[in-house]
Amino acid sequence: MTATARAALEARYQKAAKRYEASLPLEHFMDLPDHATQRKISWDSLGLLAAKRPDVHVFNELLVQYPLPRRRKPGQVVPDNMVVIYDGPLEPDLSYNTPLVKPRPFWMLEYVSKNSTRKDYVDNMRRYERDLKVPYYLLFDLRKQKLTLYRHNGKRYDALTPNSAGRLEVPELELELAILDEWVRFWHKGKLLPLPADMQRGLESARQEIAELRKQLDALKSRRHDSQ
Repeated sequence: MTATARAALEARYQKAAKRYEASLPLEHFMDLPDHATQRKISWDSLGLLAAKRPDVHVFNELLVQYPLPRRRKPGQVVPDNMVVIYDGPLEPDLSYNTPLVKPRPFWMLEYVSKNSTRKDYVDNMRRYERDLKVPYYLLFDLRKQKLTLYRHNGKRYDALTPNSAGRLEVPELELELAILDEWVRFWHKGKLLPLPADMQRGLESARQEIAELRKQLDALKSRRHDSQ
């Protein structure tokens, strides 16, 4: 692709992204509490994974645009969360435009609500399976507590079955996932990835243990000093 052609394509995709943003109804920006909670859990957990693996990039409600055969207007979809594997920086602006970036989406995560059932199970399934051919697609129905992870076999999605631990696996990320306390949680190399509140409690506990050890050490030093 020449520099001129690339610049023209970038301008066209940016214009399409702005049109999409302007077309969104106000209720789109009114986040459901359950969806917001699950997105944050996924964001925080996968963020810890990204800290361990710099090639993992995690995005939250980012518009993805991609070419459609015989159509000038790009296809558009906004996953709840998206994971991309790429050993380099990724800094999309208004949208993630697949013709203009080297890495393709690796994993799409959608959290199903009463009003998004058709969108997630039919419309987005078609987009991810046929148009984008995303390797992994996660669907979590919060109301039904139903978790499904699909893997692309080159033609279509196959639903994966849990392993011996009762978890679904994404081996490329050394990651497992399952429902725990009504939310999707993530395990890396067999260890549950903690949430910020868990990490804070662990930090406070460690601080208390260190403070207690210091007291014991000071008491021991004092007894030794008195015995001399």
